[in-house]
Amino acid sequence: MLWSIGVLVLFLLIFTGAASAHCPLCVVGAGAAVAGASYLGVAKPVLGLFIGAFAVATGWWVANKISKEYISYQREVVIASSFLLTVIPILPIMGKKKALYLGLMGSYGTLLNDTYMYDASLVTALIGGLVVTFSPKISSKITEIRGRHIDYQGILVTFTTLIVLSLVIQFI
Repeated sequence: MLWSIGVLVLFLLIFTGAASAHCPLCVVGAGAAVAGASYLGVAKPVLGLFIGAFAVATGWWVANKISKEYISYQREVVIASSFLLTVIPILPIMGKKKALYLGLMGSYGTLLNDTYMYDASLVTALIGGLVVTFSPKISSKITEIRGRHIDYQGILVTFTTLIVLSLVIQFI
């Protein structure tokens, strides 16, 4: 796995152009964070968080590189495809099944009183993707409130949010 991340980093460094809202630096940073977390033995749902962030950042980057719109909702299709083509194949390896008991009303076995299984890594991957999607908006709002922009503010917002969430997920 580490060699494939190394190849991706090398590819991005060689073939990248000007930075945009979702730049190659963000993509490489998310990939490096996943590799480092895996090496350190971090919980699988935390890895899911970073893989989801990596997949969506890659999708944004690729979507921004396509200069012409060929289909309706092209950007969204590219981002969703990047997410699905990255996260779904990895789930059998790193998926973490958990149970959620809803004891709201009625007898056991009814819709609101049953146990449901879900994949915690998939849920956290979706959360990581949402963090990467909304971080530029949060960064713009911070700039608007403060009246000035800090260098690498978007990256700082993204990684701070991902790190705080990963610590919460790791210790729950």
